Amino acid sequence: MTSPTGNGGAGAIGTAVVGTAAAGTTVPGTAPGTAVPPLVRRIGPADMVAYAGATWDWHRMHYDQGWCDEHGLAAPVVDGQVFGALLVEQLQDYFGPDAFVSALRFRFKNLVFAGETVRCEAVVTAVTPAEISLDCRVVAVGLDGAERVAVTPASATVRWTAPESTQ
Repeated sequence: MTSPTGNGGAGAIGTAVVGTAAAGTTVPGTAPGTAVPPLVRRIGPADMVAYAGATWDWHRMHYDQGWCDEHGLAAPVVDGQVFGALLVEQLQDYFGPDAFVSALRFRFKNLVFAGETVRCEAVVTAVTPAEISLDCRVVAVGLDGAERVAVTPASATVRWTAPESTQ
């Protein structure tokens, strides 16, 4: 999947630092209302075939334009599991290597088609010493530039582990 920033989605897009207080860990600067930087990704046909191979989901709706035409679909449909993967990538990139997405819930609202761009958005709703709760959504940007919500409601819980001691 192609990232408009050219980094292919790799690398941190945030600089959260994980602390190791005796009562738990904290992520400085993260409070309710904090917006996680969006992850923006164009999903092309080659990306969809690669994902199908990785997940063994070879339904023709995900790659066969002829099949889609016969069934009234404008183009091959992005597999819905991709949205979960992208939301987790967004959160892992922001919160760092010690973060773990322990829960992710979401509901599909609209189809996303090959060649369209998606934007994953997340906002912190609660912070405790053990975890961070977030509200999330995925917005699809059509080839004509029109936006529609693809995934909502969505929520995530992020936990983190203390870095291993180097002693």
